[in-house]
Amino acid sequence: MSENERIDCMKCKHYFVTWDPGAPKGCKAFGFKTKMLPSIIVLQSSGKPCLNFEAKLKQQS
Repeated sequence: MSENERIDCMKCKHYFVTWDPGAPKGCKAFGFKTKMLPSIIVLQSSGKPCLNFEAKLKQQS
């Protein structure tokens, strides 16, 4: 994954939705909740794309 590629947290196994209206998105890997996608916060804070991204396993029906 290149540095210019945007990481889609909703496809990551660490992403979760919270009940907090002020911070509806969260990251289990980093342990925080936010209004924006966690990968954007990680990029703004560290200057590097999220290195904890792990694709969700697809459930078979």
